[in-house]
Amino acid sequence: MKKSNTNKWERSAGVLLPIFSLPSPYGIGTLGKAAYEFVDFLKEMGHRYWQVLPVGPTSYGDSPYQSYSAFAGNPYFIDLDMLKEEGLLKQEEIDEGYYGTEPRYVDYGAQFGSRYKVLRKAFSRSNIENTDEYSAFLKSSEYWLEDYCLFMAIKEQENYRSWQDWTNKDLKFHKKKAVDEAKKTLAEEIAFQKFMQFAFFKQWHALRAYAKDAGVEIIGDIPLYVSMDSAETWAHSELFELDIDRNATNIAGVPPDAFSADGQRWGNPLYRWDVMEQKNFKWWRERMKANAALFDVIRIDHFIGIVNYWSIPAKCKTAKGGKWMKGPGEKLTKVIDEVTKGAKIIAEDLGVLTKPVKDLMESCGYPGMKVLEFGVAGDSSNGYLMHNFTSPNCIAYVGTHDNETLAGFLAGCKEWEINWMMGYFGILKKEELHDQMIRKLYESIANVVIIQMQDYLHLDNYCRINHPSTLGSNWQWRLRPGEMNQVNKEYYHWVCDMFSRH
Repeated sequence: MKKSNTNKWERSAGVLLPIFSLPSPYGIGTLGKAAYEFVDFLKEMGHRYWQVLPVGPTSYGDSPYQSYSAFAGNPYFIDLDMLKEEGLLKQEEIDEGYYGTEPRYVDYGAQFGSRYKVLRKAFSRSNIENTDEYSAFLKSSEYWLEDYCLFMAIKEQENYRSWQDWTNKDLKFHKKKAVDEAKKTLAEEIAFQKFMQFAFFKQWHALRAYAKDAGVEIIGDIPLYVSMDSAETWAHSELFELDIDRNATNIAGVPPDAFSADGQRWGNPLYRWDVMEQKNFKWWRERMKANAALFDVIRIDHFIGIVNYWSIPAKCKTAKGGKWMKGPGEKLTKVIDEVTKGAKIIAEDLGVLTKPVKDLMESCGYPGMKVLEFGVAGDSSNGYLMHNFTSPNCIAYVGTHDNETLAGFLAGCKEWEINWMMGYFGILKKEELHDQMIRKLYESIANVVIIQMQDYLHLDNYCRINHPSTLGSNWQWRLRPGEMNQVNKEYYHWVCDMFSRH
């Protein structure tokens, strides 16, 4: 097979920063002023890529990997100041909301309590129904928009219970008569949900156009699986391993690994891949086409699951009781290549990397990932160490959103590990290790290097984005206003020039 992705990658660099981590006056990062300033920041650094995490609406636990939709945008990211500039909001109305008091961390409870009230006021003035722009949006989103907006309208009516616990059983089972009736009785709420999606995508595409003009490409991140409590599992239940009562029979996760001795029990329902194939992978076609319209590069989280996936009986309390099952493999990647066309693909291949996974990635030409923090453990044969990179067709990280910040990682290392790393990176002073590890990654043969924003700023684990298998303190870290200016942009631009990363 033609390696469709291999020849698309040039030596370059980028920064990992979620949208929610941008500074803003209203408690969470948005698609407004700070996002444009970050694009300028990347351009001044001579960096090509901005990697974000999934941008869908989040549910309980606030994880972008557990979204109410595989297609929709997060209303929290709609910039209120931009709505004010359109005449849809007044400053005093924005100021009435409580968005949290700590600029370093997102207060999701405050967002939930205030942001929708403010957005409803913007909706009341929007008058978008008869505009060509809105009509074009409805047409481009017709595969998913009606289901999602009805789903969210019912959830609002049901006090945000999971759809499996809805009091109206006919709606729970997506009975046509009940669905048609709900569309009538909840028409106003559905229209509000559509307005929020229209506002999100309008602001997103404006930001992406600005980034494109600046020579910056956006790397989007999509979870392989969807949330149990999502519009997809409700409206397309036949595509998932659910029983007659719409409960999951088997769920996704991974076996015991370095992150968790019990493995990870994610809770996402597994796909019925045989049904997906019978339908010519229609749902996946629409999903990938939608993401290719959003991003320049699509990173498929847990790509390994396309080849072989860990199936955990829903009744099991840990992931230990799971077993490996065969995924669709090349049947799905052919569809992905067909519908994404110009978009580049990154395969998140961290975990149990079997020969079939390696073979599929090789045939597709998708670059995998190298995480330096996984390599610096005193074993020179470790594949995550730079001298063991066998091909430039990879994306190299010091750490990802699931890892410690570099400062936090080094603080937790034993003395012998620090000494080993100092020898490996060729330095004599411990305090130089942090910056040298980043610089050496730029020197590597990897086509693309992506660094977390926290690592440029030497921030510790209080600024970690996610700690897998935990709840309560994840997905909250934010840049403080003006903090990005503390990065030595001129130096990193020089590093890019020095090592031919343009």
